[in-house]
Order: sequence, then C-alpha cells, then structure tokens
Amino acid sequence: MRYFSFLLIAMTLLSCDKNDTEFLTFGTYRAELQVSDGVQLPFTFKVKDANTLEIYNADEVIKVDEIEYKNDSVYIKLPVFEGLLIAKIKDQTLNGRFVVKQKNRQQIFTASKNKSRFENSTKAKTNISGDWKTVFSPNTDDSYVAKGVFKQKDNLVTGTFLTNTGDYRYLEGVVNGNQLKLSTFDGAHAFLFTATVTDSTINGQFYSGNHWKEPFTAKRSDNYTLANPNDLTVLKDGYDTLAFTFPDANGNQVSLTDDRFKNKVVIVQIMGTWCPNCLDESKYYAEYYKNNKDKELEVVALAFEYAKTQDKAFSFIKRLQDRLEITYPILLAQTGTTSKAKANEKLPMLNHVLSYPTSIFIDKTGKVRKIHTGFNGPATGDKFTEFKTEFNAFVNKLLEE
Repeated sequence: MRYFSFLLIAMTLLSCDKNDTEFLTFGTYRAELQVSDGVQLPFTFKVKDANTLEIYNADEVIKVDEIEYKNDSVYIKLPVFEGLLIAKIKDQTLNGRFVVKQKNRQQIFTASKNKSRFENSTKAKTNISGDWKTVFSPNTDDSYVAKGVFKQKDNLVTGTFLTNTGDYRYLEGVVNGNQLKLSTFDGAHAFLFTATVTDSTINGQFYSGNHWKEPFTAKRSDNYTLANPNDLTVLKDGYDTLAFTFPDANGNQVSLTDDRFKNKVVIVQIMGTWCPNCLDESKYYAEYYKNNKDKELEVVALAFEYAKTQDKAFSFIKRLQDRLEITYPILLAQTGTTSKAKANEKLPMLNHVLSYPTSIFIDKTGKVRKIHTGFNGPATGDKFTEFKTEFNAFVNKLLEE
C-alpha cells in the first residue's frame, strides 16, 4: 500500500486535465532537483523531439527515448535505472517529481528552457585543476577518503572524486569567486557539491538526493594515491576458488562447475542494476566479451538487487541487458537489499564484499587469481585508461596459460 500511496501523492500533485495537454518542444532546458531546503541540484537536457531527449553531465550524454504523455503530464523514464521524472508541462515549463518507486523516494523537479547549468557570473579567484586528497565526513566513524581530479578552464570545472570503491562519475560545475558548485544527474546518482575553495583547500557539503548530506574537506596533493584495488578484497584462508549457485531469468540454476565454464578463464562480476559504477563496468565488459567470446573466456554477473521480488529484479536485469546488449549471463544473487554484509553471506569465501562492482578473475584450472574492487570509469580519464591496459594484459596472460 505504501507504493500506491506514494505514487498517488505524486499524481495528485500533477493535476489531470485532458484539455491542457502540452508536449516537450525542441531546445535546451535547465532542470533542478530539490536536495534540501533552499538547495537545488541543477542539470541540463536537450529535447530533440517530443519523444527523445539527451541529459548532459560534462562529457556524458544520456539518451532518453522512453517518454509518454498522459493527460496534462509527461513521464520521462531514465534509461537502465528505475528513476522516473513525472511533470506537468505549462508554457514550456515543467513542474513535478523525480520518483524512485522501489526506494520510496521522490524529489521536487522543475525545468525551464534556455538556461545554463550554473550561473557563471563572477571571475574565479582560483583554479582547482589537479589532484586533491579528500576526506568525506571527517573526524567521524563514517569518515572515508577520496581523490578529487579536476580540470578548470576560466570558471568551468569538470572532473570527479575517486574512492576505494568507485568514482562519482561525471561532475560538471563552476567556480564563481571562491565558491565551487558541481553536480551530476544520471537517473540513479543525484549528486551536488558546494564548497569554498582556495589555491590549496576545498571545504564544503556533499548532497546525495534529498536523503543524505555530509561535509568534506580536500587539500591539493598531486602525488596522492588511493589503496590498490587489487588488494582490498581477498579469499579467506583455506580457499583458492569461488563457488555459487544462482538462478538465471529462465529459472535455471547456474554454477561455476557447469560445463560452460570448465577449462576457461572466467570473470565473475559482483554488481547491481541500480549501480552507476556497475553500469560503466558492464558497458566495458559487454563490449570486451562481444569481441573476445570466441576465446576460452566467459563472463558471468551476480546481481544483488534492492527490488523486493524476483520478477521485478529480473525485469531490471533484462532492461540492463537489452540496453547494453549484454550477452553474458546475469544471475540473480539477492533481492530486497543491497547490503554488502548480506552479499558476503552468499559468497562466504571472500573476506568481505566491499564494493559494487567487484570483479573476480578465475584461471582455467578454477583458481582465483585476482579480485578487483570498485571500478574507475570513463569519468576518471587516465585512471580508466590505466584500468583497460591492466585488464587486457592480465586477461591475455590468463588466456595464454
């Protein structure tokens, strides 16, 4: 009943009158999501025609082609992820909600035409290009480290934060005077960073949707490095291989002992359809597998889903497979929670499941040879290039053995 009440509230706010139907019209829109009282997260999108648009985050272009009009409202379904923008259109202005049904979350959403992402009104007092040693929630039990990597030209800033479990994807923003603002919206992430900057420090707040915020601090550090992602997750003493049995969409129970995987190099991907870093990794693996599946290689993904039923979880999995043209199997490992502790119960031979995604590399004899925690995606620039080089070299080595 909570879900029905949840959507009923959203729909009530979007009154229905068949006589007032308007359609999205061509052009660039500046959208805002309310993340806190008086704090808005902006992003931009361009309407190509009434049924397609593109969302922009720095170099990222998200193509959206599932747009419906019902009565006086538009329903914009974000690709891959569950997020849905529902808005009433009036005079080329949108007012409504961003809804994630399975998580019982919604945010106020507005958009209007022909505005830039952030106001660019004051000359920047500093340039933050470079690397930054960053601490989120400093001096607390929830503290964690990250590495900020940014490029700035005049007022405009792009970049991301890398952590030991993944990156914050494509961030875009400005420095006005000594005030930094960065944001991204991709249908799963709704991130906003606001901060005061100097030549050597950044101090600010990080907002994730309207359900989480935390302070962060950063110091310029061109030599700062995070932990080695190949050392963070390991097999427990007494284990040298992985074992699991999980269902596919057809109800077949799939195990690593199946003939499909025997005498082959196997990459096991721990992931979730809700996870943007997993999306980046899945795009890479889908392309790699398509180009190399004639070799003694298999990829299999284990999905840990917050969807409360198997049917709903498999619908999310199918959506991901169809959108990314994934031809390797994705098995359903867990529903109802994305808890890493619960995930570890399904894979007890690991010391922990620290991150979605995590990749486990298994040689032709069935032994685990490497476990890679997290994923440095395309927003990380050189780090993504380094990952691809290392990945190709290591997999080729295993294939040649």
